Amino acid sequence: MLDLIPHDSLPEELLQFRDSIRRFVERELIPLEHALGPNGMLPPETAATLRERAQKAGFWLMDVPEEFGGQGLPLLALAVFWEEVGRSTVASWVRDHGLFGPMVGPILLGLNEEQRARYLQPVLDGTKRSCFAQTEPDAGSDPSMMRMRAVRTDSGYRLTGVKRYITRAAVADFVVVMAITDPDKGTRGGVSCFLVDMDAPGVQLATSEKTLMGDAPCEISFEDVEVPLANLVGEEGRGFALAQGYINYGRVRQGAHVLGAAGRCLDLTAEYAHQRSTFGDTLSNRQGVQWMIADAFTELYCTRLLVYDAARKNDAGVDAKMETFMIKTFGVEAGFRITDTCMQLHGGMGLTQDTPIERFWRDLRSYRITEGPTEVLRTTLARQILKHYS
Repeated sequence: MLDLIPHDSLPEELLQFRDSIRRFVERELIPLEHALGPNGMLPPETAATLRERAQKAGFWLMDVPEEFGGQGLPLLALAVFWEEVGRSTVASWVRDHGLFGPMVGPILLGLNEEQRARYLQPVLDGTKRSCFAQTEPDAGSDPSMMRMRAVRTDSGYRLTGVKRYITRAAVADFVVVMAITDPDKGTRGGVSCFLVDMDAPGVQLATSEKTLMGDAPCEISFEDVEVPLANLVGEEGRGFALAQGYINYGRVRQGAHVLGAAGRCLDLTAEYAHQRSTFGDTLSNRQGVQWMIADAFTELYCTRLLVYDAARKNDAGVDAKMETFMIKTFGVEAGFRITDTCMQLHGGMGLTQDTPIERFWRDLRSYRITEGPTEVLRTTLARQILKHYS
């Protein structure tokens, strides 16, 4: 593995941390890639054993504050962690193995004390699981088209509407859901966030749709669901801001996973280019192949700079929204190009499951759509740039 970390990009303790994760991934995760089923999941007993080993090694609840029993790592350290575990298809974030602890996210960590006791702590204890619901049939990339309503009642709110493509909905005990509380304000103060139990009257799982990544997100129907006032997250009208924080965090995580996945594919391809001979010479001696590898490595390097910069700014309290847009518009697209190039250079072998490339290819293709399609974010980024120059 050619490892060019930008000068002074990471302090020595993070480099040591990265090396320890890499050893764990190479020793514990990569050897299990052959055990993944068609849906990309490990057998339950294998996953349980791996969770025990991860916990014993200290790689547990990395993003959870110390006060809740976690590591409390800043986003830059998390990006390093996600990049390394992203080098194995076993730890793809498309599928929730919970190998390094339950998925929590910034919204649950921001709950009030009473909500933490009812929802956050059970998630940390492993007795409850959550999912996040914002996307709707007519409001995917454009949240201003959100139709799900939350109408104020004497005791709380009544929710009515449908959410679509909700990951982990089939196994969740409760859902963090976004709904319109003021149609006139829309996303500018009219969206609120709620905690809704999946077994509440009126909540129903509808169809699930299997994706090319192997997971099966669901549609959730809410029909006159009574939600107590105590289940409002934060202030009324602040839901969209909470959602954006959750999604920006997710974009950094996606970018870091892209680094791991595309980096692993490039490692395998460079080694293969030295070994594979065609028409009397190795692929590594052909200028066309050399240029493809050089371009792929350059894009990977630039993506790493983007991800580290966005994470570092977030840790410093600087608004890094535009940087997370660029992680998607440049980094995620570059990661897929790199993986696609690696598949092409492997020829027929790249299409088989004898290498992890085809699974990485499927996962990284999904990143161009999830957490905001790159076309939409490119448009939003352009508007921000042009607004600055106006």
